[in-house]
Amino acid sequence: MESQHELLYETPHVHLVRRNGWTYATRPAVRGIVTIVAVTDERELVLVEQRRDAVDGVVVEMPAGLVGDEPGHEDESLETAARRELLEETGFECEQMIRLGRGTTSPGITDDTLTVFHARGLRRVGEGGGVDNERIDVRVVALGELDEWLRERERDGVLVDLKIHAGLRMAGITTR
Repeated sequence: MESQHELLYETPHVHLVRRNGWTYATRPAVRGIVTIVAVTDERELVLVEQRRDAVDGVVVEMPAGLVGDEPGHEDESLETAARRELLEETGFECEQMIRLGRGTTSPGITDDTLTVFHARGLRRVGEGGGVDNERIDVRVVALGELDEWLRERERDGVLVDLKIHAGLRMAGITTR
């Protein structure tokens, strides 16, 4: 039987709660998070870079987004959200969106769950860059150059989201 949680603090997007003596963050309007492994037919990985205030820096990551947090999108499926985020952030559409798996992101501090998708049959139909106040830079990197490119980004002070490596492995994609 699940115990009740106690609301400790509330903002419009994040609540701090306590359950069984454990304090963690929850997003009341979010039904999940999606991230997309997007590889072109030319074996290029589509990534995004953006400033993330939580880590006070720029992060290179796979396209991703929240599910159910936007008015009009409360009931969208995870796949629909993944397709929407891919297009909004990168300007790419895909023929297939294949679910690879679902898991936690940081279960010691948040109840967020992440579903990883593999986008196949990519075609660029726009510039991407995000919506509203998002400032997203799209990066398309050849898989054979990815490891060195990520090391260079890290040397330049950019943080690398480790889900890049996990997503590629889940999709069975090698960088060689």
